[in-house]
Amino acid sequence: MRSKTRKSEPEIDGEVIKEADDNGAWSKPIRVRRSKNAALSLPAEVASRAAFFARLHRERSVEDWINRIVTERIDTEEAAFAELKRELGLANGN
Repeated sequence: MRSKTRKSEPEIDGEVIKEADDNGAWSKPIRVRRSKNAALSLPAEVASRAAFFARLHRERSVEDWINRIVTERIDTEEAAFAELKRELGLANGN
């Protein structure tokens, strides 16, 4: 049995470059997707209030409602930040 030797990074780069245009040298592409979910813990009281408002607004799920609310808040914060930067730029003569 042949022992495995580690190739240096330049050796690997050379092989990849050499085989770059040879479709037979490559295996089938692998599709990778980022997970859409992220864990976020909320205190029970906040989660209960969020569930109430999600139902009130007829969202499909609490997660969808929280995602919408957080996205809206981030958009608002980004707009306020951009406006503040603009005003500071004008005040400083930029």
